[in-house]
Amino acid sequence: MFYIGCPMWGYKEWVGEFFPARTPQGDFLHLYSRKLSTVEGNTVFYAMPSVETVTRWVQETPNSFRFCPKVLRSISHEGLLSQQKSETLTFVDRMQEFGERLGPIFLQLPPFFGPSQIDQLQAWLDFWPAEVRLAVEVRHPDFYKEPHIGALNELLRQHRAARVIMDTRPIRTGTPKEQKELQARERKPHLPVHITTTTDFAFVRYIGHPSMEINAPLLDFWARQLADWYKQGLTIYAFCHCPYEAHSPEICYQLYQRVRAFISLPPLTWKPEEPDSSLEQMRLF
Repeated sequence: MFYIGCPMWGYKEWVGEFFPARTPQGDFLHLYSRKLSTVEGNTVFYAMPSVETVTRWVQETPNSFRFCPKVLRSISHEGLLSQQKSETLTFVDRMQEFGERLGPIFLQLPPFFGPSQIDQLQAWLDFWPAEVRLAVEVRHPDFYKEPHIGALNELLRQHRAARVIMDTRPIRTGTPKEQKELQARERKPHLPVHITTTTDFAFVRYIGHPSMEINAPLLDFWARQLADWYKQGLTIYAFCHCPYEAHSPEICYQLYQRVRAFISLPPLTWKPEEPDSSLEQMRLF
C-alpha cells in the first residue's frame, strides 16, 4: 500500500482551493480523507482525544484512510521514557479505538534524547505492544553518526519499528533571507537525511519549499526511492509539510504523480488548479 498525506487535515487557507469555497471546519476531515489517504496526528501530541472524538474521526473517514498519531508529549518529552509504561499503555489503548484506520503510531523524541539514553528507548520498546506498529524519529545529531546509527537501526529492527526519515533540505535552499524565514516558520532540526528501512514499512517526512521549482529535483529523487521500496513489498507512508501549509496538498500531489510514473497506483481524486504566476509569487513569502 502507498499512503500520502499532510501533517494536518484542516487549514483555513485550503478553503477555496483544496476544499470548496465556504467549506465549514466541521467538514475538513471528511473532505480531506477523500483526497489524501493518511494524516499525521499532530493534535494527539498535545492532548489525548476522547473515545467519542476518535469514534467521530473514524466515522468521517473511508476504510482505506490511515491516522498516524504522534505519541503524547507528556510521554516522549517529560521524565524518563522507560518509566512511562502505564501512561504509554493507556495511550495505546485509546489509539486502538481507531481500529483498522490506525496506521503506525509516531514517537518523536526530543533533541536532548541522545545515544547515551538508548537504554531508555529499549526499555520503552520492550513494553510497547508488538501488534501496534511504530515509527521512531530521533533528533539528536549523534544518532546520525556511527556507531550510533547502527545501534539504533538494529534496535528498531528487533522491534519491527521504522526509523522516521525526515528531509529538510528544501527549507535550506534559496537565499539566506528565504532560508531564515522558512526555518523560523517550520522549526525543524538541521540533520542529514538518513535513508534506511528497518521494517516492512517506510515513514518519510518531506519538509517542502513553497516553490515547486525548488522541490522538483528532490521530489524526483523521492519518487524513485519510494517506488523502489514499494516494488520490494514495503508499505509507504509519505507526509509532505511546508512552512506555508497552503502548499502542502500540492506537494503531496506532485510527489504522488511522480511515483505513479514508476508504479501502478490509483489516481488521486483531485488535482491542484494552475495558479496565476503573479499571485503565486505573492503567496511564497
